[in-house]
Amino acid sequence: MGKKSKWEYFRAIYPRYRKASTAEKTQILEEFCKVCGYNRKYAITKLNGPFPGPKTSAKRHQRSSKYTSQALSILQAIWEASGYPWSVRLKALLPLWLPWAKKHFSISPPIERQLLQISARQIDRRFKTRKTQLRRRLYGRTKPGTLLKHHIPIKTDSWNVTTPGFTETDLVSHSGNSEKGEFVHSLTLTDIFSTWVEARAVMGKGQIGVLNAMQEIEQALPFKLLGIDSDNGTEFINYHLKAFCDQREIQFTRGRPYKKDDNAHIEQKNWTHVRKILGYLRYDSQPALNAINDLYQNELGWMMNLFQPSVKLVKKTRLGSKLKRIYDKPTTPLDRLRAANSADPAKLEERKKLRARLDPFKLSQIIDQKLDRIFELANQRHSPPPDIQTDDLSPVEKQTLQTISKNFAIPIYIGKHNVPKG
Repeated sequence: MGKKSKWEYFRAIYPRYRKASTAEKTQILEEFCKVCGYNRKYAITKLNGPFPGPKTSAKRHQRSSKYTSQALSILQAIWEASGYPWSVRLKALLPLWLPWAKKHFSISPPIERQLLQISARQIDRRFKTRKTQLRRRLYGRTKPGTLLKHHIPIKTDSWNVTTPGFTETDLVSHSGNSEKGEFVHSLTLTDIFSTWVEARAVMGKGQIGVLNAMQEIEQALPFKLLGIDSDNGTEFINYHLKAFCDQREIQFTRGRPYKKDDNAHIEQKNWTHVRKILGYLRYDSQPALNAINDLYQNELGWMMNLFQPSVKLVKKTRLGSKLKRIYDKPTTPLDRLRAANSADPAKLEERKKLRARLDPFKLSQIIDQKLDRIFELANQRHSPPPDIQTDDLSPVEKQTLQTISKNFAIPIYIGKHNVPKG
């Protein structure tokens, strides 16, 4: 019996119980307990209590929205232009982006106050629907190397560094649906202390090509390269890269085979700085290689290192079955290096001046334009099919498409864009 039925039954027998004799009350009480499943003492308390009046549901106070649609639309424009960052990072980058946003949007003082006061949790609620459309899957095609494994130690200590220079590196393949032939890879390197990221595109996984890209990255870094930690692929575990590290007194370590968590920092950057930008298309031509390198060395690198705050894990606390992660204050990689006072002052000052004259919104537009050009250079024959427009499909139709995707290994995404912009 439901709550409503119990309530109606109670109201019906209440007058009878109050007027009944002692013997009749006992009979009514037993019937009441049997029908409603109440404890005898609880039933006596209810029947001897005041008469139950009409049950009215408490009116819930409807709180007016604190944030106007104009403020939310400007916030979404900043979110999209900055590459869809996490809500905590988005809130942290707003003070840095607002002076430039005022040149592109009509932002009054009340709107500015709303943008600065909105919480990260509120941002999550407002953008929940849009976020579900931007989920993507990751791929990996790393083959373990066999050379020099006994000469390159496995990293066993934690990344508790207090100075920049100790890094993780990895390759991301742009092979599309086919691993045959030679195609472009993205070599990514991230600094553990500052979260600074440098990337270069290389053709194939040749040892010389990876070494040349690593040398370019070393020259571009605004700090001295002190350590490199990689996986066990032959593109890293070879004499060329080991000799490069030995000559420059760079600590060279590797992770455990088949343990991606050992390189968790670079795996995360592989998504935010490569897959999220270039998607899963196949790039196997020299023009595509040049276009990707032009993007990495200029606008994309500036956007990620100068305008994008990142967070670092401070500690983890277990509360029962839940794991609570505590992060530090979101800060851009450039500002982390400036606060550390252990990087190259001349290079930091050069990048500070560069950030002062760069408009992040125009930077985002240039990135979109270059990405359009890069997508045109992709080998469409061996690339995943474009997104199927599923926004207007019924739940049954969406389920059917997902079943097809699972059974035939066809990537079908929910959304309107193949990859997020910016």
